[in-house]
Amino acid sequence: MSIQTIEAMAKWVENNFAESPSLQDMSSYVGYSPYYCSAKFREHMGMTYKQFLAQCKLKAAAYDLCITSDKITDIAFRYGYSSSEAFARAFSQTFQCSPRQYRKARSVSLDSLSP
Repeated sequence: MSIQTIEAMAKWVENNFAESPSLQDMSSYVGYSPYYCSAKFREHMGMTYKQFLAQCKLKAAAYDLCITSDKITDIAFRYGYSSSEAFARAFSQTFQCSPRQYRKARSVSLDSLSP
């Protein structure tokens, strides 16, 4: 499997993460078996397909925290978390701060850009 194919898989996940695509969906997209896709994806990307999908969702949630005033619970549910607590745990592991702290820090930096 070429690096371009693996990068196409990653790009496909980034473009389709909102539908929570399965490994089977991705493997069908590129035409290889799920097992082979999983092994090559992990080898090249340094993380499993599931970890990459979760990372895509957390990045989108972080963006939403910055550009919306939606409740954190609503953002958590939007990206497939069963509770705001589960979302906060995953978010904190990735960004080393809580969603609330992230939002506050980003809004301060955005406010400082205003004339």
